[in-house]
Amino acid sequence: MSRGIKIVLNSDEGLVLFEYLSRFSDTGKLEFEDKAEQIALWNLTCLLERALLEPFKPNYDQLLQEARDRLRGEDNAS
Repeated sequence: MSRGIKIVLNSDEGLVLFEYLSRFSDTGKLEFEDKAEQIALWNLTCLLERALLEPFKPNYDQLLQEARDRLRGEDNAS
């Protein structure tokens, strides 16, 4: 079972990321319309770096693959 993590965005980051991700969902294109979108994404990456332990583990590639499998509903570990 996966552990939870908590990250906190300010309302500007949340709004800008919502628009960016919604546009990607609609168009399939990860293109920045405004520098603020890139900054908000960098900020989110920094928050995830502080919250996650897995990227710094030697078996990161395996952990990433397992997480991807679980998100796709392909968890065979049970």
